[in-house]
Amino acid sequence: MSTQLGLFATGSAALDAVELVAEQDFLILNLSGGKDGLRAAVKARDAAVQAGVEDRLWTVHASLGPMEWPACTVGGVRYPSVGELAAEHSRLLGVPPERHLELRRSRAGVPYDLLTFIAERGDWPWLGRARFCTGDWKTKLIYGAFSHMVREFMKAHGRPARMLNVLGLRADESPDRRKRPPLIRTTENTHRIVDEWLPTHAETTAFVKEWTDAGGWPHHWAYDSVPGAGDWAGSTRCSCSACVFSNHRDLLLAVARRPRLAALYAEVEYVRGIPFNPNTSITALIEEAARPGAPDPGVVLDDDNPDFDALLTAVRTALTRPRNASRAPEPARAPCRPSAQDATAARWPTRACSPRSPGLTAAHHLYDRRTDDHGEPTAQRLPAAAG
Repeated sequence: MSTQLGLFATGSAALDAVELVAEQDFLILNLSGGKDGLRAAVKARDAAVQAGVEDRLWTVHASLGPMEWPACTVGGVRYPSVGELAAEHSRLLGVPPERHLELRRSRAGVPYDLLTFIAERGDWPWLGRARFCTGDWKTKLIYGAFSHMVREFMKAHGRPARMLNVLGLRADESPDRRKRPPLIRTTENTHRIVDEWLPTHAETTAFVKEWTDAGGWPHHWAYDSVPGAGDWAGSTRCSCSACVFSNHRDLLLAVARRPRLAALYAEVEYVRGIPFNPNTSITALIEEAARPGAPDPGVVLDDDNPDFDALLTAVRTALTRPRNASRAPEPARAPCRPSAQDATAARWPTRACSPRSPGLTAAHHLYDRRTDDHGEPTAQRLPAAAG
């Protein structure tokens, strides 16, 4: 069922928000570690406090594992991963730790990451097609985490559980999101009734940044030119490090900041023959990020850790098998080929082109490989480009 609700037709938005949350049995605040999820969560939290139902608040982070922005250490300061920052946002919101869930898909008890699925399928979640990255890896995962609770609620109360899924999607992010109504019913069955609420849908990017800074809320290091700069001059999004829906500059920053991940994406492109994005390929982005005039990444991560190594092994194993998709992917609209600078760049992650030194082997030549006190790989800010 997909019925738009009319709860904003009467009264003020604030009063309607209080009425809306008061009717719910579970208030699910989606936290990605980004600014928009936090802003939406604060608005929902404030309404819940006014309604006296803050004990119904849950925060959830649906993790994409190594594809998300990780933690890094620069100048002796450790900056958290998006998952760690989501947990910190939950704490600052006043949600008890037992009501914060970090979820990650698994298969046979082993983490099953989105890039492995893409390698198996041989296709990418382009806009307008099967957007499985937000469906299967986020929404369905979150709903599944509450299945036991809603069954118990049904037994106890004899009615479906009312659930409000709060998301930080805003109209000015994209034409697709502009079309989404602020409130819509997404699920109605014998166990649950789920409404999706976008409390910040009408707010601008500039406003959310100003609100974040004014309130002293921590934002993720990926938003900045350099971790800790606080200048919002880095990536505009805080989702996958390299998201198929990101703008061109964000993608250039992503492949320069995480060359090993970029090269693994390029390997999937090369083997499956389908570009990461309908308008470009990761291989082309790697080449462009290495040219003069490309955005300064500010920091480069080596991704030298067991979690990334497990992803690499799983993806390469998937690529040795025939693709397994319910339908054939659309024809490629961008070249999928090894880099002209390095014929192995799209094939082997240890040969990703450095954004400063094209043709050098991966991150191993770029930074100190020591770990900090937390066991995290360290990273160094890149020196200014010569000339």
